[in-house]
Amino acid sequence: MTEEKVLGMKPEAGRWVFILVGLLMNICLGAVYAFSVFRKPLEGLWGISATQAGLPFMVFLAMFALFMALAGGLVSSWGPRKTSLLGALLVGAGWILAGLAPDILWLTIFYGVIGGSGVGILYGCPIAVAAKWFPDKKGLAVGLTLAGFGLSALLMAPLMTKTIAMETVGISKTFMYFGAAFLAVLLALSFALRNPKADWKPAGWKGAAAKGAAAVELDRGQMLRTPTFYALWGAYIVGCLAGLMAIGIAAPVGREVAKLTPEAAAVAVSMFAVFNGIGRPLYGWLTDKISPRGTALLSFTLILGASALLYFAGEGNTAVYFVAFSILWLNLGGWLAIAPTATATFFGAKHYAKNYGIVFTAYGIGAILGSLLSGMIHDATKSYLPVFVPVMGLAVVGFVVALIGLRPVAIAQKAKN
Repeated sequence: MTEEKVLGMKPEAGRWVFILVGLLMNICLGAVYAFSVFRKPLEGLWGISATQAGLPFMVFLAMFALFMALAGGLVSSWGPRKTSLLGALLVGAGWILAGLAPDILWLTIFYGVIGGSGVGILYGCPIAVAAKWFPDKKGLAVGLTLAGFGLSALLMAPLMTKTIAMETVGISKTFMYFGAAFLAVLLALSFALRNPKADWKPAGWKGAAAKGAAAVELDRGQMLRTPTFYALWGAYIVGCLAGLMAIGIAAPVGREVAKLTPEAAAVAVSMFAVFNGIGRPLYGWLTDKISPRGTALLSFTLILGASALLYFAGEGNTAVYFVAFSILWLNLGGWLAIAPTATATFFGAKHYAKNYGIVFTAYGIGAILGSLLSGMIHDATKSYLPVFVPVMGLAVVGFVVALIGLRPVAIAQKAKN
């Protein structure tokens, strides 16, 4: 049998190349997290409400989640490379066509539907590759791969803010220029993706189970019959709702509540992106060490504390804004590592791509609820502060769900019987 090689290196060393490729791909895909810098300019350009300006972001994330579920089968049948190429074409097309949108409806269709579906198709490819190359470090590998998605806004928010403000560019051309760049980069990186051979394992690794794992390999139908799935899915909705809401309104809250200038708000979004990026490898590592359940409980405690801090501090408190939003962005990044790692831990790696596609629908539900909640409450109260009251309640609900339900399948089934 020919020894597995990666760029001429032994796989234990060469496999880190796939982490780098995935991280770079996710920097392009995660540009959606900088969308809040478009919201105020779009409101002024078309005379629309805060709720309307958030529609492209909401639909993008909903399509992202929907196509993650649908694309799980594509990754299994086509492989990560072909699936990734299809996603890259749609991502580029969505952003480029967004620059031609004459109103918020067409922007929602081009950016939200086309761009979001492309990200949904492509997103699972580098994750699946990382999980297969790192069976010994699933949480860390997935977290590092996804760090690019969280860190994207660190680069994109200030760049997009500057290009929007340029008289020769503006909003429309900003969408087009970034779309062309994303298309070129994603197509090139897609060709690097590949899975290891089916029987490959890291040298010296004996297949020790992760903390909190059950020795099972469940397909999609079997997974859906376990209470553990519904606990994970519900907890993921709450974690994503709080984080995605914070990301979608970070810039306008900075301007309206913390009283920052537009430039300072863009800098704040970039800083928050660092925490979003850090949250993925940090929570992935924690999930490996203390189990998905323990990590989820920690996350909900932090979400509750950050939301309470924002609400009770009121307007004009810049320090509270930076601290609380950093925590919320950290925890969204965390849930994007907790959930995929928990899926592999609880339900096995064999059917991971299809299983995580279903689990990831929680992200879409959280995106829709978070965007609608923040926009509608702001339009009704003319303030973003009341948004954090329901988030506090949901964090408590998420804590209880995780405490009771996030247990290995074998244990959960035994308790049920």
